[in-house]
Amino acid sequence: MGLGFFTFSPGLSGMENYQTISVAVDGPVATVRLNRPDALNALNSVLVRELVGALDALEADDSVRCVVLAGSDRAFCAGADVKEMSTLSMDDISKADHLSPVWERAGRFEKPLVAALSGYALGGGLELAMCCDVIVASEGTKLGQPEINIGIIPGGGGTQRLPRAVGRYRATEMILTGAMVTAEEAKSMGLVNRVVPPGKYLEEATKIAVEIASKSPVAVRAAKKAIAASQEVGLSQGLESNLMLFYGLFATEDKKEGMSAFLEKRKPSFKGK
Repeated sequence: MGLGFFTFSPGLSGMENYQTISVAVDGPVATVRLNRPDALNALNSVLVRELVGALDALEADDSVRCVVLAGSDRAFCAGADVKEMSTLSMDDISKADHLSPVWERAGRFEKPLVAALSGYALGGGLELAMCCDVIVASEGTKLGQPEINIGIIPGGGGTQRLPRAVGRYRATEMILTGAMVTAEEAKSMGLVNRVVPPGKYLEEATKIAVEIASKSPVAVRAAKKAIAASQEVGLSQGLESNLMLFYGLFATEDKKEGMSAFLEKRKPSFKGK
């Protein structure tokens, strides 16, 4: 199992070695890659701890504006590590917060997350991808919630996020049969944003991340909060939340810069303030 790498970025603690992930920062975009090749990047307690820690650090680093989350060509993430889970009782799994911190942390990450999928995105891996804001997949990628095949159900939000993404009936069929769908099918369902040729998924995801990172960070965070609210509250409450976020942006330097740049026909220089 190879060690990951961490590229120093101002605002982060410095150099770290990871066992199960790698992190690289290039300007305003960070790329986090799951790195358990022998297990198809299956989620285990070590990976969860390291990924949560990396997301904490990247969220705290003001120089990072967008994060790409990827695996390898062979697998984004094949799900939870069944070998590790097989020995756990109900008390063990409920008390230990075995895997739930990774979905909870990714789900409340304040900066945009772009998922770059290839190979397999199954079970907890698909649930992790669905915590992201944009999903890019390589042609031929297989996506699914196969937990029913081992006597359990999705535990990381799949029963909630998948119906919101593809509709109740498609989600029910996927969850109750454990069937996988291709990236192309997932795109037609609205589960994937873009499908690209093999080997291009990380490049395409990075391109999107760079574009997002060029926008006002405060406006991006506000937009992300407003969109998240649309999935969690009723329409009237969501509209009220959206309006408050909209009003708040008029007190920011980025709003002044963005509108001045538009009127002066130049490219804006956003500071995230």
